[in-house]
Amino acid sequence: MSNGFWNTILGFFGVSETTSSRPEHPVAGEADAMLQALVTEGRVPGLAVAAIRDGRPVLVKGYGYACLESNTPVRPEQTVFRVASVSKPITATALARMVAAGQLGLDDPLERYVPEFPHKGISLRQLAAHTAGLRGYRGKEWALNRPYSIADSLEVFRDDPLLFPPGTGFQYNSFDFILLSLAMERVAGMPFHKLVRKQVTEPFGMVQTTQEVPGSRVPGQAACYTRQRRGFRPAIPVDNRFKLAGGGYLSTVSDLTRLGKAYLEGRVAPEPVLREFLKGYTAGGTPTWYGLGWQVSQDASGRRYFGHIGNGVGGYSNFFIYPESGWLVSILTNCTDPGIQPYLDLVIASLLDTPSP
Repeated sequence: MSNGFWNTILGFFGVSETTSSRPEHPVAGEADAMLQALVTEGRVPGLAVAAIRDGRPVLVKGYGYACLESNTPVRPEQTVFRVASVSKPITATALARMVAAGQLGLDDPLERYVPEFPHKGISLRQLAAHTAGLRGYRGKEWALNRPYSIADSLEVFRDDPLLFPPGTGFQYNSFDFILLSLAMERVAGMPFHKLVRKQVTEPFGMVQTTQEVPGSRVPGQAACYTRQRRGFRPAIPVDNRFKLAGGGYLSTVSDLTRLGKAYLEGRVAPEPVLREFLKGYTAGGTPTWYGLGWQVSQDASGRRYFGHIGNGVGGYSNFFIYPESGWLVSILTNCTDPGIQPYLDLVIASLLDTPSP
């Protein structure tokens, strides 16, 4: 990879808006036009993209508004979005580094660290792989607005029966990551958000990746919306601190590419450790297309990737790493599920089909 170009990316805050907001490769114009259409057609209020190949910025741009009421434009280096389940790869990164340091093991039993959880025989690996048997959200649980601590939030799901014996099935959910984060913070002896700051955001220069505290806004934070027939309304208030590990982080497209760069350069953890996180698991003999905190699959053209899609109140996100071709793609919006994933798949395919300069 070109260190010169990555120095440009890592120096986002010193780059002019004009430089950072234009497509860096003429063939990226198709993807650029498609993303602009999402705003022009009123499908999202605002959106940011960072598409990087082999250290070269191909398309780094903002579209629409971070705040409709003040007409504040989206700036890819500065606008902070809710990333929803893209929080899971952030958590997985911290877990991988703790495993590499010998602080805990993937097959450690959850009851060693969270003895108050009534279901026994669940491993940390099963939590990270969504094969522990926990249920998903019910009703409006995905939009809770209660000031739970991580430990207090166990009351939401702890007394419900498991859907299947641990390790025998797959059920994607964020409760797995609540338990995982509780175990991790108890091992580390510090709150989970401080643990992630120490293990991930500070080492990899993710200066705008943080938890959201209700009643306060971080610099550059986008307003959050939900789409209606007649436009957009402010999203309902939520308190995501208890589910920070699985769906509560704020970040920027530039910060996510910094995380992706650390993976492509092998700086996260030793390869034997990462192999456990970035391989697809099976459950009951069926592929899950999921690793540990990462979606692990192939796109329609057979290109292998690991990454994640996120959908939460006031935010929708895509983050993908293509290790064989050196592509990093991050797309963030400030709208509850806008129903645009098939469209984003086409945008990303258009970018990946861009020939090398």
